[in-house]
Amino acid sequence: MRYTIVTETYPPEINGVALTVQRLERGLRARGHAVTVVRPRQGRQDSAAAHEHLVPGAPLPRYPGLRLGFPSARRLKRLWRQSTPDALYVATEGPLGWSAVRAARRIGIPVATGLHTRFDEYMRDYGAAALTGLALGWMRHFHNRADATLVPTRELARFLGGKGFRNVVHLPRAVDGNRFSPVHRDPALRAAWGLAEKDLAVLYLGRIAAEKNLDLAVRSFRAIQQHRPDARFVWIGDGPERSRIEQDNPDFVFCGMQRGEALARHCASGDLFPFPSRSETFGNVTLEALASGVPTVAFDYGAAREHLRDGLDGRTVPDGDEAAFIAAAQALALDDALRADMAIQCPRAVATLRPEQVAADLDAVLEGLANARAPAGATAEPS
Repeated sequence: MRYTIVTETYPPEINGVALTVQRLERGLRARGHAVTVVRPRQGRQDSAAAHEHLVPGAPLPRYPGLRLGFPSARRLKRLWRQSTPDALYVATEGPLGWSAVRAARRIGIPVATGLHTRFDEYMRDYGAAALTGLALGWMRHFHNRADATLVPTRELARFLGGKGFRNVVHLPRAVDGNRFSPVHRDPALRAAWGLAEKDLAVLYLGRIAAEKNLDLAVRSFRAIQQHRPDARFVWIGDGPERSRIEQDNPDFVFCGMQRGEALARHCASGDLFPFPSRSETFGNVTLEALASGVPTVAFDYGAAREHLRDGLDGRTVPDGDEAAFIAAAQALALDDALRADMAIQCPRAVATLRPEQVAADLDAVLEGLANARAPAGATAEPS
């Protein structure tokens, strides 16, 4: 089969969506399919790989290093009429994603979209809670133009179905258990963080941005620190909020973006991961922490609800209950024996989540859409 993936973020950009899309692309390719990626050009020096088609883009406001793709419907229609994919996967709802869905419908190419970002939840985190309903309606309008909308949790599939989203399909996520593993724990790295063997490394892993509810992470650590003065808060990642948090908390350790083996070592060298975000569509970092043997505290939704076994691998707390979140993080920080037991259990919680299976599931969805679509004739563009 010939598949095309359209995305407005892709490595070397580092974020959950970019890395998820790359894993899907590689997984489909490993299954023997021809896969083309359509993405924005990432700067003047960016050049397309053989399987890529680049379109113009612009920096995303308030998100340094990320870009939006410009509307490219004409360009894409011309490209796809010359070489028509069997099916498309459109991963982002930006201008490029909208134009890709429009072009595909004109030509008659089946389309699956992926809901990777909860823009409705972002409204709250950026001080525009009144626009939550408007954002959800915008998302619904976009995804309902596709033949299927893929989401990473059953919980989200039920929620969207109740909000008028049609043809919602659950596509689980996975984690590479060879890359993320407790075997990568690195005493030398911990020493560089200023930690002795039995000191406590509290991790933040992910994008350092307002939608991640970072002030709760800071308050949780300060509560821990009152009883564990040997604790250090280690931040792995980057983003627009880093400079503010770094300036306000000079005792924190900031490691910046980490990739590959370095990221695996950083994850496995932690002791506790309090993940305060309430705006995740899934939360890949939850799986990465669990696979690395790091007990996790998270709100009870997304990846935590699907895979974190409360009391065995960490703690889940009611969504939005910040007092319970802080109390759970503090309790685990003070119980070394319990955390040690949890560190053994954590990888078992995600041991069956294989990237190869996710690629197979996506392949089945796209092939099913391709086989169901009539072989000739374009669908009419809705008004």
